[in-house]
Amino acid sequence: MDPESTQLQQAQLAAILGPDPGPFETLISHLMSTSNDQRSHAELLFNLCKQSDPNSLSLKLAHLLQFSPHIEARAMAAILLRKQLTRDDSYLWPRLSASTQSSLKSILLGCIQREDAKSISKKLCDTVSELASSILPENGWPELLPFMFQCVTSDSAKLQEAAFLIFAQLAQYIGETLVPHIKHLHSVFLQSLTSSSSSDVKIAALSAAINFIQCLSSSADRDRFQDLLPAMMRTLTEALNCGQEATAQEALELLIELAGTEPRFLRRQLVDVVGSMLQIAEAESLEEGTRHLAVEFVITLAEARERAPGMMRKLPQFISRLFAILMKMLLDIEDDPAWHSADSEDEDAGESSNYSVGQECLDRLAISLGGNTIVPVASELLPAYLAAPEWQKHHAALIALAQIAEGCSKVMIKNLEQVVTMVLNTFQDPHPRVRWAAINAIGQLSTDLGPDLQVQYHQRVLPALAASMDDFQNPRVQAHAASAVLNFSENCTPDILTPYLDGIVGKLLVLLQNGKQMVQEGALTALASVADSSQEHFQKYYDAVMPYLKAILMNATDKSNRMLRAKAMECISLVGMAVGKDKFRDDAKQVMEVLMSLQGSQMETDDPTTSYMLQAWARLCKCLGQDFLPYMSVVMPPLLQSAQLKPDVTITSADSDNEIEESDDESMETITLGDKRIGIKTSVLEEKATACNMLCCYADELKEGFFPWIDQVAPTLVPLLKFYFHEEVRKAAVSAMPELLRSAKLAVEKGLAQGRNESYVKQLSDYIIPALVEALHKEPDTEICASMLDALNECLQISGRILDESQVRSIVDEIKQVITASSSRKRERAERTKAEDFDAEEGELLKEENEQEEEVFDQVGEILGTLIKTFKASFLPFFDELASYLTPMWGKDKTAEERRIAICIFDDVAEQCREAALKYYDTYLPFLLEACNDDNSDVRQAAVYGLGVCAEFGGAAFKPLVGEALSRLNVVIRHPNALQPDNVMAYDNAVSALGKICQFHRDSIDSAQVVPAWLSCLPIKGDLIEAKVVHDQLCSMVEMSDRELLGPNNQYLPQIVAVFAEVLCAGKDLATEQTISRMINLLRQLQQTLPPSTLASTWSSLQPQQQLALQSILSS
Repeated sequence: MDPESTQLQQAQLAAILGPDPGPFETLISHLMSTSNDQRSHAELLFNLCKQSDPNSLSLKLAHLLQFSPHIEARAMAAILLRKQLTRDDSYLWPRLSASTQSSLKSILLGCIQREDAKSISKKLCDTVSELASSILPENGWPELLPFMFQCVTSDSAKLQEAAFLIFAQLAQYIGETLVPHIKHLHSVFLQSLTSSSSSDVKIAALSAAINFIQCLSSSADRDRFQDLLPAMMRTLTEALNCGQEATAQEALELLIELAGTEPRFLRRQLVDVVGSMLQIAEAESLEEGTRHLAVEFVITLAEARERAPGMMRKLPQFISRLFAILMKMLLDIEDDPAWHSADSEDEDAGESSNYSVGQECLDRLAISLGGNTIVPVASELLPAYLAAPEWQKHHAALIALAQIAEGCSKVMIKNLEQVVTMVLNTFQDPHPRVRWAAINAIGQLSTDLGPDLQVQYHQRVLPALAASMDDFQNPRVQAHAASAVLNFSENCTPDILTPYLDGIVGKLLVLLQNGKQMVQEGALTALASVADSSQEHFQKYYDAVMPYLKAILMNATDKSNRMLRAKAMECISLVGMAVGKDKFRDDAKQVMEVLMSLQGSQMETDDPTTSYMLQAWARLCKCLGQDFLPYMSVVMPPLLQSAQLKPDVTITSADSDNEIEESDDESMETITLGDKRIGIKTSVLEEKATACNMLCCYADELKEGFFPWIDQVAPTLVPLLKFYFHEEVRKAAVSAMPELLRSAKLAVEKGLAQGRNESYVKQLSDYIIPALVEALHKEPDTEICASMLDALNECLQISGRILDESQVRSIVDEIKQVITASSSRKRERAERTKAEDFDAEEGELLKEENEQEEEVFDQVGEILGTLIKTFKASFLPFFDELASYLTPMWGKDKTAEERRIAICIFDDVAEQCREAALKYYDTYLPFLLEACNDDNSDVRQAAVYGLGVCAEFGGAAFKPLVGEALSRLNVVIRHPNALQPDNVMAYDNAVSALGKICQFHRDSIDSAQVVPAWLSCLPIKGDLIEAKVVHDQLCSMVEMSDRELLGPNNQYLPQIVAVFAEVLCAGKDLATEQTISRMINLLRQLQQTLPPSTLASTWSSLQPQQQLALQSILSS
């Protein structure tokens, strides 16, 4: 800056901070200016004042706050002071002199006493709270609390309200500083809530009390405030009785917050509290907004599962009242002509806000309370509604049924007959909106109650939907019937769908030529889904369908037809995938030409085509495989661009004075993180997620063909492992990691890597694996944790010994972390089971959450297995470190799945590390032997497999245990239900382990008994991996003319031939090709060497078809 302008600035600053108040007031008014230039110049000067003389600046602001006659200037001064005194980058307090600090504190308290304007009073309270939350804990403002207690007991309503507003904020920011005053606060809250005449004071006291209750960590402390609850509720009811609904709504919002965070505080007075809320919800004289908040309160309590499990299920009479209230809300619907004309998307024409709240709350209620509670209530009310004369009641019953299906699915599946009949009876209702609702219910039930509904009722549901497609008077009904076919077929196997295809495809082709775009779009989505579900069975319709689809793709070029063309792309690509590349190849070329020309054209940002096109390209790639490579150079640049989209984010403070314009923009989603409110444009996120998923598809499909793109894709996707704005983006990035590594490895192995070698694979692996480990460390979602572990495991399998020790170290440390976090989540759930109202329904939900935990542990087992297989004995030092985390998993108190995984990890160690693993036998074998007879068949399978491994590699260490091992295996093999589907894998592995004992410990057993016993169990047919091992062993023993196997005078020979016959008749399933040819050779030798009489008796013991099969095999 040149000296002149510096001088000018100095002069300006001197004037602003000088004795004349004028220049400072001008500066503040410019800070509020609507002109950008004027405002940014003022901001520059303000910041210079702050740097050069914070004391004068603060005192000037305080002076303005005290004496300015202009309300805007006082408001601005309060806001600016608060910003300077907030503990963030611009925190001024420590830079102020002691005298300035002391003046500011007393001025702020003085202003609170003097200020009459309500809006400024509130801003002053904010400023005081902000400063106090920083300095009060260190006792930096000893005058404040005495001042506040004095205000609360004064006779000025204004001061009482101000003190409570400050208490409310302090309880939120620094509650622990207030806890010592708990007694005093309790009496103050009680006094004001019961006897203040001002509703503003009562609301402020309510807010302070609720915040304070939430900051108390001990339940005994919270219980001291139980006696406030009747007074808290009275604040609400009195406001309603005086017609002050705005006040009542504020009170309701505060109580909803309490219900969400401290539901058990309400437990003792639950009946009164919920009763009052339902009364408000039923009172038709009140505003809708008030009644909706009362409903929200009760639903919030029902949803407070983690904090008060099962509490609301104890009030069945209230649940039926609430259900009735919500059903009544669904009646608030007009028969709007726009719905019938079906020219536009407004499916909800005629629906009121009551209707949409009712709909949303039924869904939430069913999910939070579950079917055992809701279905009995619904089965009383819904039939009554369906029997009533008004169409609105029929409509409401069907909408309610669709809404509760997700939460009640388990119970509704048990009563499918009633549910399906109830819906199908209304397909003939005279009112088209009711017929629409019936179709809607079938669509929703197909999703929530599938595949049971599809398997049991296809013969009733599909013809009903087909008939609805003929309702040409009501295009909206036709379109909806088509989209219900989509829901039905998504959960459906080809064998169910195929018999109906002629009829359904025929009707959908008629709808494709309908004049209404909505009907055409519905038909396209349904065709796509039917093709996807019927796969190759769709080939016979291909020639009839494809010309229509191509015609839409070529001709629907108008802006109003964008969605239609997008759906045509989706449909073509799914049909192509269903019928396969030979059938689709010629049309595929044409379609790709159209897509390429579209890709080159300028599209508007809100055009749905982009997202549909990204997906269509990826499906075409899956269909065409390597033939797709020439198109990659067209597809990839825009795809990378979409994957690299920055989220469109606006951040404001959660309580900011300039709220995000509460826009009606559907595509904005807001989340509150701490004290920040973040608004995100969802359409951008969805496009980004689609693009990331597609990148993953290409890498997966093209394998080494994807190599040229890795250098651009890896740096795009790796940072997205931590993209917390959108789960789908993270999931896609996670799935892509192993695909990228695999592509690089294959390209290098096949010499297609443009001159790059192994070191490139190492470089990529060194980039991806640490990034995955770090993302795993920060991942908040359990399901994504499991996916990350799965991806990490695949990466480890691909990288193998490329990994260096420090990477293995970080993976092992992360595994410890994962096991610890998982155990502590389980402990929290176990705590929940101790809640007063915990019931069977909660137990079910907990079980589901714990199953997800098992998925995580399962992946941990897989990763350890991979590391053990890769590094063998050199991994053992790490295994020793993990022992203290893994040993508890063998415990009887652990789930079967946890025990199984722990056993599998030991099996891997024993099998891969052989002699080096002998030192663990003493610790683990007793567990292993015990687990052989576990109640759970998967645990038994893992344990008996482990016995086989130890028999093979344990040598002298295993010898002393042979006797016990035999008796344990005997129990598994001799079990009466051993060969049932659930048990057969354990049986087969036990037989295999018995064979290993015969092979490696013959001298420790009574072989004349044990070997024939083993033979009598053959062949094994469940575990195809073990079958191949065992039947190969049998072959070797026959080749060596094993005495005990053949038996005295070859008496077991017919049995052996019978086993060979059965194995040979099973094709390649039960033995390797090598074993099969050895068996055939052995049989031919036997034909030559055995006496004819023995041969004849051996043949005669076989079944006729085995004799035939053997003759043809031996003669060929």
